[in-house]
Amino acid sequence: MVDTAALTELYKDLHAHPELSFHETRTAGIVADRLRALGFETATGVGGTGVVGRLRNGDGPTVLLRADMDALPVAEETGLSYASAARGTDPAGADVPVAHACGHDMHVTCLLGALEELAGDRADWRGTILAVFQPAEELGGGAQAMVDDGLLDRFGTPDVVLGQHVAPFPAGMLAVRPGPAFAATDALRIRMFGKGGHGSRPETTIDPVVMAASTVLRLQTVVSRTVAATDTVVLTVGSLRAGTKDNIIPDEAVLEVNIRTYDRGVRTRVLDAVTRIVDAEAAAAGTTRTPEITPIDSFPVVVNDPAAVERTAAVFRARFGEDRVVDPGLVTGSEDVGIFATASGAPCCYWLFGGIDPEAYLAAAAAGTIERDIPSNHSAQFAPVIEPTLTVGIEALVVAAREWLGRPDPQPTPTIGGIS
Repeated sequence: MVDTAALTELYKDLHAHPELSFHETRTAGIVADRLRALGFETATGVGGTGVVGRLRNGDGPTVLLRADMDALPVAEETGLSYASAARGTDPAGADVPVAHACGHDMHVTCLLGALEELAGDRADWRGTILAVFQPAEELGGGAQAMVDDGLLDRFGTPDVVLGQHVAPFPAGMLAVRPGPAFAATDALRIRMFGKGGHGSRPETTIDPVVMAASTVLRLQTVVSRTVAATDTVVLTVGSLRAGTKDNIIPDEAVLEVNIRTYDRGVRTRVLDAVTRIVDAEAAAAGTTRTPEITPIDSFPVVVNDPAAVERTAAVFRARFGEDRVVDPGLVTGSEDVGIFATASGAPCCYWLFGGIDPEAYLAAAAAGTIERDIPSNHSAQFAPVIEPTLTVGIEALVVAAREWLGRPDPQPTPTIGGIS
């Protein structure tokens, strides 16, 4: 059995020392040291700051277990004794607060705990464990960076890709869905160009603020009027920046748009609609310069292999109970873990595990206040309750890995006097 007290202290340490995407150097160092101590062949700097550990234990399948390591530019407001006060530099060069507001510190701790248990009981399985500690999930580039850095060529092709994400539902629960499970994301930066001037003489200008405002409102019709009601799409304008002073009409406005889809055809339809609306609003405003639409980042759909989900969920139900393993429905959050499966041709099974105090969740559910009282991932108030989140997260990885790893050859029954 693993030392959960030591792992709890590790989790608190990681939580208090978060690092932004592709800057996870301290976390990577801790992970690498622990992997070496467990007897794993260990490589660092894979895909930038990624860490890979390989433990070979005879002939058998190769099971890839993945955890992401990066944090977010969020100022933590949990009030925990181990809350983050860290700061970092974002991709634009700005100084920002940093916090593990998505739970990746819990992912790292759970995987290290699972590897400790598996490494300590090698008589019970055969094959190869490929432990992947991935950078930059929040940017959608970490998995691809590791693949591009030769992950599969250097360490082997897995027979299955397994992983998990902590989520805002009761700790002790697991949720897994076959088929398209986590949404694709397209993030866009849109620059709309006008003609600046004095606020008292708008007739001499082309106002990009009004142009952008009209665009924001029109974009809200994409889901309601361009996409079928049976398709799931989310379109959010998360940022609009323009101007510096109340009496100055600026030269341009910048919007940042986030789109979530599950179907490739629907994705194309939505992106085409966004381009059409942006161009049309600019033309209606009389601008002489075509807007610029630039991709910021992109996540593919995570598609869980149905057979892999059925096989893995069966051992979850056997271990945790039928009532503690559910189908979460379509998850509009995005993940890049599927890139490992796509690149290797291996089936993927990626599940959620609860991180909220069960009593607090049930009380909020009874009051109808889950959305108000239960912090979600990326919130400044989000932090999983340590137990039973940690124990269940470790055990889920262990039972899933053992299901996919090989079994030891049965020993022959000894014979006595020629009678077996």
